[in-house]
Amino acid sequence: MNLPNKLTVARVILIPFFVFFLLFDPSNNVFKWIALAIFIIASLTDMLDGKIARKYNLITDFGKFMDPLADKLLVCSAMIGLIELQRIPSWIVIVIIAREFVISGFRLIAADNGKVIAASYWGKFKTTFQMIMVILMIANLPIGWVQVLTQIIMWIALALTIISLIDYLAKNKDVMAGASK
Repeated sequence: MNLPNKLTVARVILIPFFVFFLLFDPSNNVFKWIALAIFIIASLTDMLDGKIARKYNLITDFGKFMDPLADKLLVCSAMIGLIELQRIPSWIVIVIIAREFVISGFRLIAADNGKVIAASYWGKFKTTFQMIMVILMIANLPIGWVQVLTQIIMWIALALTIISLIDYLAKNKDVMAGASK
């Protein structure tokens, strides 16, 4: 297993520890900062594994499949935990997770037809804003402008989620046309 794939697996392994520290004792500020540190480290492995894989031509089928899955698991786990902490409305998380299911379904159909669909820039922007949103929501700083910034980032992340879905569907409409035959 190459280094980018090891980083992807490490990201998945970090998720239960992140969730534990996020939710076990929400009143414990130490746990909150540990959860935040784990989330940031896991998020950085996403950026790092991709850069290493591209730079050293270490792109594998495992990485193509697991890297986006690891991202979805990390971000969705965080957002579900943030619902419990009452920091994000559940309907926003439902829209975001629904988009992930639709895209995953499209990728499965495409793979069944021998086609690999790469992530788009819209999808990468979406993931970046979702990760920034999660970081701000975990930190939950009681500073007025930070709270406003967190809300703005949340709405941008939601908008990018919808835009990236529409872009993805438009660019890959042939996948559905091929699946209906």
